[in-house]
Amino acid sequence: MEKNKKDQIKNWVIFIVLFILSMSLVISILVLSQAMKPIKDIEIQAEELAVSSNSLSVITDSYIYNGNKPYITVFGEDEDGNEKAIFVPISLEENSIQEVYLQDGISREEALSFIENEREVKKILHTKLGYEDAGVVWEITYTNNADKLNYVYIMFEDGQWWKRILNL
Repeated sequence: MEKNKKDQIKNWVIFIVLFILSMSLVISILVLSQAMKPIKDIEIQAEELAVSSNSLSVITDSYIYNGNKPYITVFGEDEDGNEKAIFVPISLEENSIQEVYLQDGISREEALSFIENEREVKKILHTKLGYEDAGVVWEITYTNNADKLNYVYIMFEDGQWWKRILNL
C-alpha cells in the first residue's frame, strides 16, 4: 500500500512538472510571435510599397537594416528583370525610398572576401545590405579568433571600407 501511494505521488509530480513546462513553452511561443508581429507587418507594408511604387515587380527577400536610420531592405526584380534592392524607411515615406541595381556594386560574396582577406574571421554572423548617409553599404558582423564581435561596413558601390567597429 505504501509503495502504491509513493507511485501515485511520483506520477502527480511528473504530471505537474510536465504541465508547467508545456504551459511555459506555449506562453513563450505566443509572446514571441506577438513581439515579432509589428516587425513582420512593417516588412509586409514595405514590400507592398516597393511594388505599388513600381520599383519592383517581383519580391524575393526582405529584412530590417538598423543603421543610423532604420530601413527595410527589399530585394527583387523590376519589370525588365533587373535585380534591385529597395531601401524603404520604416516611416514608409515613398519619397524617401532609395534603390540600387545589384549589378552596379559588389556582391555579398565579394564583400565577404574583402573581410576574410584582411581580417581574422572565425565565424560570419550575418551580412546585410543597408542604406546609410554615405550610401549603400554591406554590413558584415563576425567573430574573430579571440571570440570578439566585429562590425565592418563596406561601400556597395566600390568595395571601399566605410566603417569598422572591432573587438567588442
